[in-house]
Amino acid sequence: MELLRKKMIEEVEDKIGVAFENKNLLDVALTHSSYTNHKKNVKYNERLEFLGDAVLELSISQFLFKKYPSKTEGELTKIRALIVCENSLHSVAQKWQLGEHINMGKGEELTGGRTRVSILSDCVEAIIAAVYLEKGFEEAKNFVIRILDENIIKAVRNEIILDYKTKLQEKLQKNGEVNISYDLIGYDGPPHRRKFFMQVFVNDKTFGKGEGYSKKEAEQNAAKEALCMIGGE
Repeated sequence: MELLRKKMIEEVEDKIGVAFENKNLLDVALTHSSYTNHKKNVKYNERLEFLGDAVLELSISQFLFKKYPSKTEGELTKIRALIVCENSLHSVAQKWQLGEHINMGKGEELTGGRTRVSILSDCVEAIIAAVYLEKGFEEAKNFVIRILDENIIKAVRNEIILDYKTKLQEKLQKNGEVNISYDLIGYDGPPHRRKFFMQVFVNDKTFGKGEGYSKKEAEQNAAKEALCMIGGE
């Protein structure tokens, strides 16, 4: 590992509060697939995202199950969904200023990859997986609860607002009417787990992209990214 990259990894360790013996593991967690366009035969974080998603969901499920014995299955499911969602993880990534530490291709960077909601939230999941592989489940669970502590409290209190579309509309229309539209630009995955990709246009100009496992979620994430771009989130 290059000296400059090693120093950057150590900065991330300080931000997340975890020291790694295997720093290459954290480096992979911080490497986007687009980086392979720049450097060949480089490991990137998609497999870690897959594992981190599972560790995240189990950690939050176990915590909520033990912490709130009087809540029903439906209530726990709703609370968990607010905590483990893309927007929640994105808020963690923003606190860590994670975008500036990610290895990514020049093309992705030039199109706003360092602030893209999906890339940053996926990176947090990859870091969770890296902690799990380095430290084991108990420490990974404690890590998850620590980094999402504020989000957990807000979710339990029903204080998390996911209506970024309304927030974007209000922000942009303060100085008069604007035309805001959302277009489906693609989807992938099997029918039972299809991921949708949406793009938000403001007066026919692209302002943000988002993805999600429903068109509505993808639209909300596109609106959230647009808010980040204009400094309104």
